[in-house]
Amino acid sequence: MKTLLRLLLKSQHQRNRSGPAQTEKGMTLVELLVGAIMAFLIITPMLGFVVDMLNTDRREQVKSNTEQDLQAAVDFIAQDLSQAIYIYDQAGITAINPATQLPPAPTNTTGTPILVFWKRQLIKNAVPINSAVTAKTPSACPPNGSECNDTYVLSLVAYYQIRDTAPNSIWCQPSGGNCPTRIARYEIREPVRNPYTIDATKPYYDAADLSDSQEGSKAFNKDFDFNKPTVNVTMGANFPDPEVLVNYIHYSSTNVPIPTGTQCQTLLSVTPPPPPATFNANNLLITDSSNHSFYACVDTSKNIARVTLRGNSLRRIQTDADYDATKSAYFPTATVQVQGLGGLGK
Repeated sequence: MKTLLRLLLKSQHQRNRSGPAQTEKGMTLVELLVGAIMAFLIITPMLGFVVDMLNTDRREQVKSNTEQDLQAAVDFIAQDLSQAIYIYDQAGITAINPATQLPPAPTNTTGTPILVFWKRQLIKNAVPINSAVTAKTPSACPPNGSECNDTYVLSLVAYYQIRDTAPNSIWCQPSGGNCPTRIARYEIREPVRNPYTIDATKPYYDAADLSDSQEGSKAFNKDFDFNKPTVNVTMGANFPDPEVLVNYIHYSSTNVPIPTGTQCQTLLSVTPPPPPATFNANNLLITDSSNHSFYACVDTSKNIARVTLRGNSLRRIQTDADYDATKSAYFPTATVQVQGLGGLGK
């Protein structure tokens, strides 16, 4: 480059000496070349700075969005768990036999039940006050609530960690690479009970007497009994569709912190029972071993659960977003611990 500039300058100088002075108009080739080189030297680093600034701003934006999504998710789970009357630990979920008693994962996905519990669900304006009112059935209750009382029903709630196997799924964007996982919620609800029935074999209102919101789920098993919480949990079919709570949960176990049952024992302050009773701390931990990004520590005896989520904000903008401890800020976590306050008969 320097040699070229020298030759051009030398050639221009010789023409100026040999020829008569002429009035010059515009810019010479040398001036244009020098100007272009100077512009290149100035603009190139500035462009790099601007591009880097835009990329940094984009990463910070997706990081902020992921943090907000995670916090909203754990807040929702905490509210849900606050009404829990029975929370299954790992041994309980295994005893239920998820393959037949819990909802299957959606088509073209893999899914793992992480948090499963029974809760009390409030149904407003659902039971006639007495036989003297005009409304004889729940579906006939007037909207103003003048003739009907509120009631509670049981609901089985299951939070799954779901991952798509189809790379072009709407939940796997940008497409390609490893798909992120998402948290989905299933709820299987009991129909409204009939407090005035005189037939012990028919504790519920007939389906014709109930509105859609009062009828409950077809998958609910009316033979379920809390004395045997792992038996007759559902009908094993006609499960409702899941509702997605949050997407872009991390998808890989590579280099991520791995939770243990012993950690759950410490976090929940669980004291092992005296012999001859047996105790296995691993039953306190419920996790998907392929990623450990959504896991729960559960003590069924105390009706308490500690839930942790780990997001992957970089997966929102790139496909190669494996966990990196030096970039842990882009893999935010959110944790909540809740003791169920609901209770049977309360």
